[in-house]
Amino acid sequence: MLCAGQRRRSRISTVALVTLPGTADCRPRDTPRSARSFARSTRGLTALADGGDAAYRDRFELVYRRSTSAPNEQWQMDHTLLDVIILNDRQQPVRPWLTIVLDDYSRAIAGYTVGVSAPTAENSALAFHQAVARKRNPKWVVSGLPDILYSDHGSDFTSTRIEHVCLDLHVRLIHSRVGVPQGRGKIERFYRTITTELLPHLHGFIPHGTGGAPVSEPSLTLHQLDDVLERFIVNEYNERPHSATGSAPHTRWRSESFIPRMPAHPEDLDSLLLTAATTRRVQRDGIRFASTRYISPVLAAYVGEDVTVRYDPRDLGEVRIFHDNAFLCRAIAPERSSETVSFTDLQAARNQQRRALKQQLRELTTHAGSLPEDTRHRPEVAPVVESAPDRTTPPPARHGLRTYAND
Repeated sequence: MLCAGQRRRSRISTVALVTLPGTADCRPRDTPRSARSFARSTRGLTALADGGDAAYRDRFELVYRRSTSAPNEQWQMDHTLLDVIILNDRQQPVRPWLTIVLDDYSRAIAGYTVGVSAPTAENSALAFHQAVARKRNPKWVVSGLPDILYSDHGSDFTSTRIEHVCLDLHVRLIHSRVGVPQGRGKIERFYRTITTELLPHLHGFIPHGTGGAPVSEPSLTLHQLDDVLERFIVNEYNERPHSATGSAPHTRWRSESFIPRMPAHPEDLDSLLLTAATTRRVQRDGIRFASTRYISPVLAAYVGEDVTVRYDPRDLGEVRIFHDNAFLCRAIAPERSSETVSFTDLQAARNQQRRALKQQLRELTTHAGSLPEDTRHRPEVAPVVESAPDRTTPPPARHGLRTYAND
């Protein structure tokens, strides 16, 4: 039973049961096990009374950890605001956002995107596109479609665009509980790795407790930060042993010797995930987009036609061209891309298009010549009727010599 002092204090606050002096004499003097159980219950009561449900949940509530048994069985996707200041296109200081796609089984980073604006469904789609597609960097082997995509309840993850993408690609979309981030602990751990191992070495790093003030002047651009993140992910994080699995993420991802599930047509992934630009008209020298000229031999047959341009903002070396909602080709910017389109390629494309048009013209001409003459719209002409000569009127006499009246 509780003593009188305890009953009076319990009416004031639950915390007073364990914090106010004088209560120790009224505690039951039982076995050490009972004492430990009492101590656990009082810690939970203190957390609940002081911080509410959130504080109790974060410290004492059991967490369900999703486990997987194979690569690409489940991916996690989440955003974080990085503790670093960079310079935007106008040389203004901004804090960038990082979106990460992580393979749950191997802990390998499958894709990411970094931007200066708040996360949107477009940024999530770009990160997911990079995760699924085969990378240009041969060291970055993670690719394919996951069976499950696990994310929080952010507006970008619950948008109709992401839902349609997952539906079309046969990916099951699962959201964590609202306000409960514990289920995403694996990806949160990667964020801590970035914050403690990479960002402190960059200009503009913001240590905790400084109120957002960087320790050095920011100098990195968004493109430079993107390059730094890719090198860290591919060359360091994915290649060193992970403390939870004991294997390097890349090694664990490849250890199962499985074939990743890919989209039936790679261009379908571009049409679903890449940013759609306004319509452009194919000119004689290619397509003008974002102050850049993009060319492809395939465009030789579409001069004067309107097409749709889809692109990745991080890689403007090439764009994807769609015509009538169907994939047409990849067009590159020679000054931005490592690939080139030579004059020989363009000349061959022009000659081929000219030969195709001439052949089509010959076929049309031959077909038109074999058709019967069309007289449906010819004007009618009255037939000419020759009249019989008049026998009553004698023909005028014909003289060989000219005569005069006075002769």
